[in-house]
Amino acid sequence: MPAYYVYLISSLPFLSFSARPPFGFEEFLARCRDLIPEKEYRMLGGLREHREFFLSPRAPAVLREWAVFEITLRNELARARAARKKTDPARFLRFPEEPRSEISHVAMNAYRSVSALDAEKLLDGARWEFLEGLGFGHYFDFEFLLVYGLKLMILERWDKVQKADKERLLEEAVLN
Repeated sequence: MPAYYVYLISSLPFLSFSARPPFGFEEFLARCRDLIPEKEYRMLGGLREHREFFLSPRAPAVLREWAVFEITLRNELARARAARKKTDPARFLRFPEEPRSEISHVAMNAYRSVSALDAEKLLDGARWEFLEGLGFGHYFDFEFLLVYGLKLMILERWDKVQKADKERLLEEAVLN
């Protein structure tokens, strides 16, 4: 089956971190179903569950870079928490990682944030910016679809947060 990347990608709506997702991840997969090869479709569908595959040599470079970024970001958060508790962070760290000053800066700002929601927004904003960089140069190929899917999952997560029954959550937190 030929891959119709140009047709598929040009039919996808633009994603913005400050906007609601135009559709869910499952609909995105349905749109891709008959237009990309089966192997790539399975890989796209595995974005939610198969994170260990991301570091595999068989994984596309975009997924490997994403996994290393995510591990590095989480390691920086672990280091910040360990420093506050005056404990050795080594047992909490995962490898491989690629220390970068901008990741350390984002992690520290998120850790110091008074609001957990603001901290998560800051972290997801950094993730979004990294994905923007990963997508550069990938306009009508499978890597574009991988980046698009990862971005869509971030937007879906924030859409759930926005739709949450905040009053009920507050009552549960206060009463428990």
